[in-house]
Order: sequence, then C-alpha cells, then structure tokens
Amino acid sequence: MKKYIFKSAKALLVVLLLAGCEDFLDLKPLDQEVSSNFYQTEDQAKQALIAIYDVLTYQSTPGVSWAPFITMSDILSDDAYAGGADANDGMDENEFNTFNIPTTSLIAHSIWIKNYIGIYRANLFLEVIDGIDASDEFKARTIAEAKFLRAYFYFEQVRFFENIPLLTETVKGPSEYQQEQNSPKEVYDQIALDLVEAIDDLPESIVPAEAGRITKWAAQALLARVYLFYNGVYNADLVAGQETVGQAEVLAYLEDLISRSGHDLFENYEDNFKLAGEFGIESVFEISYGDTPEWWDWDYVRGGNGNLSAQMQGPRVTGSQKWDRGWSFAPVNHKLALDLAGDPRFEHTILTQEELDGKLSTGYQHTGYFSKKYSSDAEHWGTGGQFELNRTCNHRVIRYSDVLLMAAELGSPNAQQYLDKVRDRVELASVPATIENIIRERRLELSLEGIRYYDVIRLGLTDELTHNVRGPNYLGDQQIFDVKFNPSTKGFLPIPQNEIDLSGNTLVQNDGYL
Repeated sequence: MKKYIFKSAKALLVVLLLAGCEDFLDLKPLDQEVSSNFYQTEDQAKQALIAIYDVLTYQSTPGVSWAPFITMSDILSDDAYAGGADANDGMDENEFNTFNIPTTSLIAHSIWIKNYIGIYRANLFLEVIDGIDASDEFKARTIAEAKFLRAYFYFEQVRFFENIPLLTETVKGPSEYQQEQNSPKEVYDQIALDLVEAIDDLPESIVPAEAGRITKWAAQALLARVYLFYNGVYNADLVAGQETVGQAEVLAYLEDLISRSGHDLFENYEDNFKLAGEFGIESVFEISYGDTPEWWDWDYVRGGNGNLSAQMQGPRVTGSQKWDRGWSFAPVNHKLALDLAGDPRFEHTILTQEELDGKLSTGYQHTGYFSKKYSSDAEHWGTGGQFELNRTCNHRVIRYSDVLLMAAELGSPNAQQYLDKVRDRVELASVPATIENIIRERRLELSLEGIRYYDVIRLGLTDELTHNVRGPNYLGDQQIFDVKFNPSTKGFLPIPQNEIDLSGNTLVQNDGYL
C-alpha cells in the first residue's frame, strides 16, 4: 500500500504535462489548471512536491527501456550477472554486465531521462514556492525536501555518467537547450550545498501518516554516502558554498544521527526486507512501492508503483505458493555465495534453487541463485492489477547498519563498537575494526541492495569485477559468464548518443566510448 506522499502523484502528472504549453491564441483558460495558474495555494504546492517524490519510483522510461536502479547496479557489480529468459531477452542488461555498453544503450538513456525529470521538477518547485500562499514553516520544510531530492537525483546521475550538465534552474527557452557539461566537482559541490542547506529545515521525525517523507537524518546519511564516493574517486573534500565538508564534518553528521535519531538495528536481520519492516527503525531513507493504484498498462509502466527490481530478479517459477512469475534477471554470482558461506545473512540474502517449490524455468546465465531481498516472494504480491506490475516491496536506500559502517570507515573513535554491533545482530564474533574488515562487512551486510558497485569504484577495487568463479549449478558455456572490466571507462556509463545529437554535439562523450 502506498504511503502519504504518493497518493495524488499520478493525478498531478496530467497537470505537469501541461507545463509550458500554450494554445495558438495564448489565452489563459479560466476553467482548468495549467502551469501558469497552478502554483498558488499550499495544497497545490504539496501536489507539486509529491510529483518530485514520484520520480524516485521511476524505473522505466516510456518508449526507451526499463532500468530499475537495484537491478542495474547489481548487474554492474560482481554480485550478479545479467540473466533473463535467454540471451536475446537479457541482451541490453548483459551489455552492462560485460562492460560493453554502446552509446545507444536504451537502459543508459532511460536512467539519464529519469534523473533529469526529477531535477526539472525540483527546480520548478524551488522557483515557484516563494510566490505561493503558504506558511513560512511549510515553505522551509518543502524547500528542504526539494533540495534533498534534487541532490539525490544529481548524485545518481553523476555516479552513473560523471560528466553531466548542472542545471539549478528550469530551462526557459530554445536559447538554453544546448547545455555544456560541468565538472564533477561543480556537480558534487552543488549536491553537498543542497544537502547541507536542507538539513537544518528537515524534521527529525515523521508521523506515520507521512511515512516516506525525508528527515534530516536521511540528508545527513546521504551526505556521507556522497562524500565517501567523491573522496574515494577524486581524493578531495566537498565544498558546500563557503563550507568545506570533509571527513571530520561528515563523521560529525553521522555521529549526530547515531546518538540522537532514534534509529537502530532490527533485532532480526531479515525484518529489513519484510512488509512489517517498512519505514521501520532501521530505515533511514526508503522509497515506497506498492499496488496503489492497481496498474495494468504495459505501455506506461511507471504510471503504477510496483517494484520492477523485485519482478525482474525473481525466479521464473510457476505453480508455487511462495514465488511466482519472476523473470530471473540479475542471477546471483557464485562468488557472492562463497563470500557469504557460513554467514547467517546468507539465507536472507540469496535464494537457492533448492528452496523453490513449483516449476522452475532456467534462464540465461542460470547460476541456481537469486536475490531474496528484492524478489517475487508471496509476501510482496500485489492484491490486484497486472500481477507483474504490482510488486509491493519498498527500496531501503539507506539502512542504519550502513550508517554504522560508514562512520566506522570514516575513523570514528567508536568504530569497533559500530562494527561489532552490525556483527552481533547476526551472532558473528568480533573482528578488529580495520578498513579491510569494515569494507568486507559492507560486502556481506549490504549485498544485493544496489550498493556494491559504487563501493568497488570508489575504493579502486575494479579487479573484483572480473567474474571467474563458476558454481555447481551454472548452466551454459563458461564464455557466457566471462566478464572483464573496461578500465578506460573508469566505471561510468556513456553519455546517451541521442542526447549528444540533441545538444548539437555540445555534450562530449565520456572516455572509453566511441
């Protein structure tokens, strides 16, 4: 079931699609809402804010491709292959898996479009909010939310593409269509500025009726994630306006979160991925998915709110009481199964083919392993609509265990305590809080959550991306599982050729792509 922030998002899209449209007489209609007369009341501002939040759930672009974040990030990593029904079904995904991504990749283009939609809506909101008849308290909070969301979309975009245009205002006309790329530093510093400015005006807690809205703790945790990636790749601190945001500042934000937020670990690790655990004590930032509205339209998948990662990654099983009609994308690498061997988190992370009832159809790059965190399990089946389009599991973007491990990695004096706390939860013995042990704990604690690939890139561990461990249940020739990282790309995606063409070649292709 959807939470507060998305209830009226879909209805608002009709209004937003009218933004910038004028009839041939340039008349202002008196009987309908358009962009020129819409942004006036607090209720309308709330709807506009919901429209920004709504983009968080986008996992496809109509006429382009499906590109759910968790699935594609795990395929890029050494946690999973591409998969799908057969080589043709998983061809586009396998380009990511093998790092042979063409500049015409539909998946890359879908990611690009999604994030700039979110950025556009955030920019538009920030431009109109001052003129809306609303309380100062309402304005301060919603401006902070819009800045957080803009930072989130820019962070996803710059981690994927590195060299992107930085737009902090809406494009006003044809003269502004051709935007040059900014340096990564300019983009990351803007992300840091948005988050630092947002932190002071975001609430520390959210009432249940508003579950899904952003807290200051989410902003502090996201800033830490941004810093770790930027510092790891570029060996530099962030600059938020006139304020340097370095290791000490980021660690202070995390220590504040740990000591005052009320967030904690679930007693049971597996509760993180159950319906009962949604927006629970361990969830610092979570994206809501579900079956409201019930959705049927295959031609406009993002109109619904089902979690496509869960659909794509579930096993191709029929006649099962526990798993049903997944598509077997992102089959789990035997390498991860080996790393988790003997770890209590294995059974809550990896689904093995031996656990399946019903009839299993093996797909491309079959390994015998599937994700259990985001999958086609019975608990997350929708109650109506097209079965495959209504998976109900939320995306836990930042969990408290991640916060503890980030603080430990950043050199907290409590690093040993934080690492032990994560391991104690699953009854594992203490190990010294060295960087190597902390990074390994991240690998085991956060696997198959769309995080691993960015840790590999920021830590310079790209040798790990070569997949060469064959498991006993693998089907097919070894060559279909062989992966070799392409270092010339530095791990970034190509700028979509279609966008380069539309820019009149103002945009320049990333290194490593023709």
